[in-house]
Amino acid sequence: MMKKKYVMLAAAVAAMVAGQSMAQENPWLVRFRAVQLGMANERSADLEAALPGVGSNDKVIGEVDVSYFFTPNIAAELILTVPQQQIVRANSGQLGTFVHLPPTLNLQYHFTGLQGFKPYVGAGVNYTKISSVDIAGGAGDLKSSSTGASLQAGLDIPLDKKWSINMDVKKVYIKSDVFVGGVNKGTLKLDPTLFGVGLGYRF
Repeated sequence: MMKKKYVMLAAAVAAMVAGQSMAQENPWLVRFRAVQLGMANERSADLEAALPGVGSNDKVIGEVDVSYFFTPNIAAELILTVPQQQIVRANSGQLGTFVHLPPTLNLQYHFTGLQGFKPYVGAGVNYTKISSVDIAGGAGDLKSSSTGASLQAGLDIPLDKKWSINMDVKKVYIKSDVFVGGVNKGTLKLDPTLFGVGLGYRF
């Protein structure tokens, strides 16, 4: 009789655990965003003196973001895009182009318990690889990489159990030294602000 009670209790516990596992959301979330990239273009005093008004262009880019939820509140998001070509301009006109690839990893806190809305905040690190620099006919150059902080705030609006609308804003700190004829002319802080809108899919 006692063994039968233990078997029934074990079966009940197993059923509860199975029910909770079924109720839990899959930890993987993918978002697809269209992002407006707005450059700060802050120049050091020596760079402004050498190349007045130098900076990079704003543009709209595509973005794919992969998130993993450790808990309903804590997630890590890897922010990806394809290499992006940027135009370099100064007061004197267009100087050339460069390509950058800026993967970013953020740790996020997601607020729960709000009916129909899932806001979040995040912070992390960005690593930007700069390549294919073609400035002033080869006379100009940029530092090959940049590492900096990333800040983020966003909102998911669920459409059903899998799909959601996403709105997101990020501040990413990217800077590079600018060289002309091999001489360091100063520092350009691109520090873009990224406004994104897109769709999320929870597996």
